[in-house]
This record gives sequence, structure tokens and C-alpha cells, in this order.
Amino acid sequence: MRKPRSSLTATNWIQAAFRALSEGGPQAIRAEAIARALKVSKGSFYWHFKDVPDLKRQMLDHWRDQATEAIISYVDGTGGSARERLQSLVNASTGGEAEAYGGVQVEAAIRDWGRYDPAVREALKSVDQRRLRYVADLFGECGFDANASRSNANLLYGALIGLEALSVHSPIERRQELTRLLGHLAPAP
Repeated sequence: MRKPRSSLTATNWIQAAFRALSEGGPQAIRAEAIARALKVSKGSFYWHFKDVPDLKRQMLDHWRDQATEAIISYVDGTGGSARERLQSLVNASTGGEAEAYGGVQVEAAIRDWGRYDPAVREALKSVDQRRLRYVADLFGECGFDANASRSNANLLYGALIGLEALSVHSPIERRQELTRLLGHLAPAP
């Protein structure tokens, strides 16, 4: 099989699939529709993916890697105190990186998708547990006991999810609001 002339990568297709998901739900993740949006033939799709279920599996893996593991690695790499890393996490979580994937709607779209698809539900559960564990560990490093660390992690993470949902229809400054909440949960020294 010859490589198509298009220079699209698997990541380009995955980003377009997330945009389709954000705009039209899981039923919008179709090779032909995504190819049309990218202005290429379906042949480019089959160069990177066996079929649509393969694309969906790769989407979930990519999301887990980029929206969780890459952010955790970035935050850990910033160094500083646990409180400073919590602020770095807020900043990274509210940056514009999601725009290529459909913007702030993408996480809500994944959560909605998980209501109907067991594989997505399992991926969500795994990602949520990993994220909450990481945030709780940072609060623990700030000196909170295990219960307070988990509670603070739940509050900060829940606020992020809620503010993402609200910001779709309302002008909300998510970073500012989360920073304010972080200031209440773990005041800066």
C-alpha cells in the first residue's frame, strides 16, 4: 500500500475526530465525514486506521496521553513547591491546547460519549482516577492529611469540569476562577 500524497498524520485525524465528537456527538465520528472536513479522501484515513473502532481506540489513548500524562509530566517538570505545581496544573488545564481538539467542549463530549459506550466509560474512570490521585498527592505534599487531600482534589477537579461545562455558553474565566478556588483550598504562603 502506497502512502497517500496527503501529509496528514494520525494526530490530524484524531484531532478532527475530536472536533466531530464535540460538534455532533459520537455518531459524528465517521471516516467519510471527517475526511470531508479535512478535505481529503477516505484513503488517507485507512492509511492510519484499520477502521472507525480503531480510530476511536486511538482517540481514547491519545486523550489519556495528551490530556493527562503529558500535563502531569509538564507540571512535574516545572519544579517548585507542591502549591506552585498546583497553580501550574490549573494554568495547563485552562490553556488553549484543546482548541485543535474542539475547545472546551471536548471533555464534556467525551463524558457524554462515556454514558453510552462502555469502553469510553472505562477510559474516563481510569483518567479521572489518575488525575484525582495526582492532584490529591500534590495537596498531600502541601501538608494536608489523606482525607483533606482527597476532598481538595475532588473540589478542584469537579470545579474544572463544571467550569468547562459552563464556559461553553457563558463567558467564564476558568483560570481565574480555579486560581481563586485554589487560594481557598491551599493558600499561598
